[in-house]
Amino acid sequence: MSLLSVKKDFPALNQEINGHPLCYLDSAASSLKPQVVIDAITKHYSQDTANVHRGIHSLSARATSYFEATRTHVKEFIGAKEEAEVIFTKGTTDSVNLVAYSFSEAYLDKGDVVLISTMEHHSNFVPWQMACERKGAKLIEIPITDDGDIDMDAFKDLLVDHSRVKMVSISAQSNTLGTINPVREIVKLTHLSGGKVFVDAAQIAGHHPINVQDLNCDFLCFSAHKMFGPTGLGFLYGKKELLEAMPPYQGGGAMIKDVSFEKTTYNELPEKFEAGTPHIAGVIAFKAAIEYVESIGLDKIAAHEKALLDYATAQLENIDGLTIYGKSKTKGAVISFTMEGAHP
Repeated sequence: MSLLSVKKDFPALNQEINGHPLCYLDSAASSLKPQVVIDAITKHYSQDTANVHRGIHSLSARATSYFEATRTHVKEFIGAKEEAEVIFTKGTTDSVNLVAYSFSEAYLDKGDVVLISTMEHHSNFVPWQMACERKGAKLIEIPITDDGDIDMDAFKDLLVDHSRVKMVSISAQSNTLGTINPVREIVKLTHLSGGKVFVDAAQIAGHHPINVQDLNCDFLCFSAHKMFGPTGLGFLYGKKELLEAMPPYQGGGAMIKDVSFEKTTYNELPEKFEAGTPHIAGVIAFKAAIEYVESIGLDKIAAHEKALLDYATAQLENIDGLTIYGKSKTKGAVISFTMEGAHP
């Protein structure tokens, strides 16, 4: 598939804004949706509407089958060992909150340390801040260099200076600077110190391959809406032994195995962390979004974006009074800048 031919796949691009064809440059915030994703949502609501995991009639069985097919596809897309390690959530923010709460309940004690980099989105900062305040732990910042890279020497010093680092929560790619972080090295160093690693992959998932077993990260998440899927949906990957040791984040719905006023028994993974009726149409359509990305090829997407990044950077650098922030040598297609006389 030619990347120049994909425009026809996105209905939103078939319109004019202020008299000009729409040019959409806000994909880091949320991507447009191709017709195949829209069709998948429409099909569910027009033909297959039913709840999942709790009905034996044909529509419920069909919806459940499609729903779980997405889980299998996500497992394969990220290289997880089994479907039980893939938890559907409302998105990256929900996934971070889930782990920050449940992991801290199981593993975080007074005086323990959580490390977060300066470049993190507040969704990967505030939940850990809340967890540390609740548990009496310390939240410590990993500094970055002037070019927008993780200061790896400072990171190594923090691991040495703080013997009780329980979690390092880091983005695979910064949503503001575009920096692609050395996740594999960060995981290796953190594990040697006895800590765990949470990876926010929201910005990188639709652009570069991810293999959680190769990275050996303990948790990883991303949102569907940043890679052509529906809003209000994402997933959390977690190593099975950690997820099994963590208490449920929310109660009700399919996360229950047996319930009484005296005692409730929680379901097995992954349902243990999927309380309530999920975003069924969104989950089903997410498979279509992943398949769309795969049909183009992550290598072609990355190469095309690199060419656009290099061209846009060169053009912007010719504008007087414009300053670009984030000049890492390992950078994705995100450009942040300020310009004299213009509010951001």
